[in-house]
Amino acid sequence: MHGTRILDEADRLMTVCNSCRYCEGLCAVFPAMEMRRAFSDGDLNYLANLCHACGACYVDCQFSPPHEFNVNVPKTLAVARAESYAAYAWPRMLSGAFARNGLLISIIAALSMAAFILGFAVLNDRNVLFGVNTGPGAFYKLMPHNAMAALFSAALLYAILALAMSVRAFWRDIGAPIGGRADGGSMFQAIRDAGELSYLHGGGVGCYNEDDRPTDRRKLYHHLTFYGFLLCFVATSVATLYHYLWGREAPYPWWDLPVVLGTLGGIGLIIGPIGLFMARMQRDPALLDESRYGMDVGFIAMLFLTGFTGMLLLLLRETGAMGPLLALHLGAVFALFITMPYGKFVHGIYRFAALVRYAQERRTAA
Repeated sequence: MHGTRILDEADRLMTVCNSCRYCEGLCAVFPAMEMRRAFSDGDLNYLANLCHACGACYVDCQFSPPHEFNVNVPKTLAVARAESYAAYAWPRMLSGAFARNGLLISIIAALSMAAFILGFAVLNDRNVLFGVNTGPGAFYKLMPHNAMAALFSAALLYAILALAMSVRAFWRDIGAPIGGRADGGSMFQAIRDAGELSYLHGGGVGCYNEDDRPTDRRKLYHHLTFYGFLLCFVATSVATLYHYLWGREAPYPWWDLPVVLGTLGGIGLIIGPIGLFMARMQRDPALLDESRYGMDVGFIAMLFLTGFTGMLLLLLRETGAMGPLLALHLGAVFALFITMPYGKFVHGIYRFAALVRYAQERRTAA
C-alpha cells in the first residue's frame, strides 16, 4: 500500500507496463521504470515528474481504455505529479492552497499589490499617478527604488527559499540514483534534455493533443514560454547591474540591452502562454488532470500578464498611462513570485531533478 490512492494506481500501471515494455522507446519514463522491480512512493513520484505528458504511450498502448486493464499512464502520472507538488511543498500548511484556486489566488495577489502601489503613489503625490514622467528615474516617482527593490527582493527570496526546501525534500524522497551519485556529466545531460525538451516528442513523432495526429505545437509553446521567462530574468539582472554599478536608472532607451532582452522575453511570454492555454483547452480530456485546472491556468495567466503588462508599459511609458500600467505590471510580477513554490512553476524544477537522476542511472547502466 502506498501513501495515496493515485500512487496505488500508478504502481499497478507500472507493474503492467514493466511486463509489456512496448513503450520503452517513447520517453525516459519506461527505461527508468525497467530499472526497478518494485516501486516506493519516491520511485513513483520520480517517474511521475520524469513524464512530459506527450500522450504517446496512451495512443500506442494496447491496454488503454476501454480495455479492462484500463492503462492510462499520462493521466495517472499527471495526477500523481500534481499531488507531489503539495506533498513536498514548504511550508506544508500552504501545500494545497493553489490546487483548485490557483487562478483566483494569483489574480487577487496581483490586484492587491497593484492597489498597494497605487495607494502608495496617491498618498505621496497623486499628480504622479496620471502625470507624464519621462527620462531616467521616471518609474521611481511612483515608488522609490529602495522601497520597490526591498519589497520584490523579499518576495523573490521567499520564493527561492520555499523552492529550495521543496526540491530538497523531493530529491531525498526519490532516493539516490541507482549505481551512484549525480555527477557533472549527468547534470550537463539533464540541462541539455531540459533545454531541448528532449522527451516531449512521443518517440520522435511529436506530442498528442486533441486527436491521434501528433504535432510539435506544445513543444514550441513551452520553448517560447521558458526562454521568454529566461530573457526577462536576464533583462532584470542586467538592469540591476546598470543601476548599482554604473548608476543608470530605468527606464532605458528602446535600443539598450535590458529593453531589447525584455522585449524579446515579453513577446515569448505573450505567445507561449496563449499557445499553452489553447493547447490545454483543445487537448483530449483523457490525458488531463482536470481537478488541477486552477493551478495550471493560474500559472499560465501570471506569465501572460507579466509579459502583456510589460509590453504595454514599454509602449506607453511616456504617456499618462505609465503609472497605472507600472502598478499592474509590478502586481503581476509579485503574484508570480509568491505563487511560484505552490503552482505549476515547480514542475520545471522537479522535472529537472528527475532528469538529473535519470541521466545518472542511464550513464551507470551504459
